[in-house]
Amino acid sequence: MNITSDEVNFLVYKYLLESGFQHSAFSFYNESFISKSDINAANVPNGSLVSVLQKGLQYMEVETHLQEDGTEVHCNEPFSLILPHVCQIKKKSNSASTAASAAHKESSSSSSSSSSTSTAAASTISSNKDKDKKEKYKDKDKDKDKDIRMKDVNEGIIPMDTTTNTSTTTTTTTTTTTGGSTSSEIPESQVQTLVGHRNEVYICAWNPTCSLLASGGGDSTARIWKIPSGPCESTQQSNPTILYHDNANYNEKNIDVTTLEWNSNGQLLATGSYDGLARVWTQNGDLLHMFNQHTAPIFSLKWNKKGNYLLSASVDKTSIVWDVKTGMVKQQFEFHTAPTLDIDWRNNNQFATCSTDKMIYVCEIGKNRPIQHFRGHSDEINAIKWDHTGSLLASCSDDYTAKIWSMKTGDCLHNFQHEKEIYTVKWSPTGPETENPNKKLILASGSFDSTIKLWDVDVGKCIYTLEKHADPVYTVSFSPNGEYLASGSYDKYLHIWSVKDGTLIKSYKGSGGIFEVCWNNTGDKISACFSNSTVCVIDFRL
Repeated sequence: MNITSDEVNFLVYKYLLESGFQHSAFSFYNESFISKSDINAANVPNGSLVSVLQKGLQYMEVETHLQEDGTEVHCNEPFSLILPHVCQIKKKSNSASTAASAAHKESSSSSSSSSSTSTAAASTISSNKDKDKKEKYKDKDKDKDKDIRMKDVNEGIIPMDTTTNTSTTTTTTTTTTTGGSTSSEIPESQVQTLVGHRNEVYICAWNPTCSLLASGGGDSTARIWKIPSGPCESTQQSNPTILYHDNANYNEKNIDVTTLEWNSNGQLLATGSYDGLARVWTQNGDLLHMFNQHTAPIFSLKWNKKGNYLLSASVDKTSIVWDVKTGMVKQQFEFHTAPTLDIDWRNNNQFATCSTDKMIYVCEIGKNRPIQHFRGHSDEINAIKWDHTGSLLASCSDDYTAKIWSMKTGDCLHNFQHEKEIYTVKWSPTGPETENPNKKLILASGSFDSTIKLWDVDVGKCIYTLEKHADPVYTVSFSPNGEYLASGSYDKYLHIWSVKDGTLIKSYKGSGGIFEVCWNNTGDKISACFSNSTVCVIDFRL
């Protein structure tokens, strides 16, 4: 048996990616030099690391409990990766002889058949037993997290509002509509599958003024697809414009395109990649600028509304404002003490940044210190979003909470709770430039607990909990009119929900985990990008 460190590192990397820890995965990928190995990712099935560990534990369990005569000692105490195993029988007895006797008695009275070899014994382990173990470990982890959090509260490390459910987290309605039913399934005739990427597709974005769709993935390319108007079944895939992210100074086989965004008039597309470069392209795919001030991967890029500045956030702990006209750095902001994960413009000159250092800073071009900061999360902050007025900032974190911050007072107005890490938040479209300027302001949050929650920000309560996904929810997106919400999960399902009553309207199951969903500007098409290297465009016709 010959197990290499490259193989172990690759399984760890793939586990991080599958579990949604994309930032950690990218860092580990870089530091462990996985890219230089000859491992073919297509040959490694999902869940390999967990599967190997689980089989290893099962073998240890059989080996520990198998006696010389081939019978098996039945012990209810689970095996753990980190805790020493002490048989339940041994714990009840002080002498080895008494323990052996008790073990023999229990083994004899068991209705399960015994095996004479370790291989045969391993085959008798039932799937129900494994399921019970997983649930027990899950419950233990939850209890452990609660104990740690309460200890931090008691010692004054974190404030009480980040760890306890307040009135703002009350759920008033929970949907029970069944997802994926025949009546709501979107047929393949209404789906156009775009094939071309050679690795996972992480991001996609519609052009705001025309029917162009941009996508970026782990194959060192971004692609611009021309999507004809009309039903998907009457269209054929056209060849995309391919934006190659080659870097002679970066010794990697693949340079992941981690983020991209069109400017407000749709003339320019910005892409950020794992090599730390920000690139600006024209609609036709011509490279206009290459910005190289960052020293680590870029995870977020945002244009200001005016389109004269491009903002980037990097693992190098900084954010940079680029002057697109001159192609030069306008200002670099170095306030965080850990990787910067997300950014969002408040207006044309002010923006917010968040980081794994649990801090949020509001910055202004020309000023060398933050004009505001928000402290209260107790774990990494994954995403931030301003409302249309710029007075409220939403944030979500691995501490299981989404928070609403007041720019005016600097206070946390609401503390919304999920049961696991929250990966994304989005505001419903409202304000003077939307179809419904007086519509109620709603925040949607997507979590690793497989749910989406819709929050009434005015009263600070959960309106609906949308519960049909079976795996972590990576992405949510409101339709332009705010009446529908699309969600995507690693369970391969794209669901479309009614914001009005929380019911499931339509569903589509792809052939890979979904990393991003977004609506076009007319609200009749939805795009989704998948872990199996494809991008889908879905007709939305009721």
